[in-house]
Amino acid sequence: MPYAPARALLLTLPLLLAAAPAVTPALTPAATPHGWSVAPTGGGRPSFYAEGAPGAVLQDTVSVTNRGAEPLTVRLRATGAGTGAGAGLGVVFADAAPTVPARTRAEVPFTVTIPVDAEPGDRVGEIVVRDAVGREATVRLLIRVGGPELAALTVEHVAVRGDRITYELVNRGTTALVPRLAVHADGVLGAVLDRPARTLPVQLAPGRRLALDEPWPDRPALDAVTVRLTVTAPGAGQATGRASARFVPPGTAAGALSVAAAGATGAAVVVVRRRKPIRRER
Repeated sequence: MPYAPARALLLTLPLLLAAAPAVTPALTPAATPHGWSVAPTGGGRPSFYAEGAPGAVLQDTVSVTNRGAEPLTVRLRATGAGTGAGAGLGVVFADAAPTVPARTRAEVPFTVTIPVDAEPGDRVGEIVVRDAVGREATVRLLIRVGGPELAALTVEHVAVRGDRITYELVNRGTTALVPRLAVHADGVLGAVLDRPARTLPVQLAPGRRLALDEPWPDRPALDAVTVRLTVTAPGAGQATGRASARFVPPGTAAGALSVAAAGATGAAVVVVRRRKPIRRER
């Protein structure tokens, strides 16, 4: 049965598991590299798409078309959104290993179960179909869990490691985010690094954690610095992460002491006292 993208259709699992794949004559005689193909039932859809509230069971049907002259046995599985890892969703096929007669099409119903405690947001996965010799075909599976949208972003684990600033971005909301990053660092005598905000070439899915780094090839050779990373994203509040570091040339003990004192007081003053000569009486 074709699936209405904007409506979540509830279906009891026992009824679905009892259903056998429907077999109909193949519609297109043209050959493919595999001799078979997979697509959402109903035609005209490049991928599966469904929306539902937490606790809903969503139904759709996948079509496997066998254009060959021999029966075809395939195995169906789901990855990403359908595996339950991270997203917490589960996909169940009415027949996970159907045999499709020659020049026919098998329509296999399946369900996607959204847990009652699922957070709102988008989930992306794939329906994977594999034949007996290891050839595979896939169709994207897009699931949107209903509920209020929340944009929230944090920057964590900021550290200075040699000539790089490392950090992690975490999407703690329910919508995908494209972050912007500004970098600033102050040394003993003032600013030593100031990069204005720029859009990063990444997209963070809800719940995703991403480790990144900023190159700093011209960092000071001798200084005590405080690095500040400021991250923003559309709809999300500003997030800031900080880290401190001291740069000392190798083998420079006196320099290390000077930087440590400067970092603690903000200035270093060295006073040299001249020793008065001792007058000897004759």
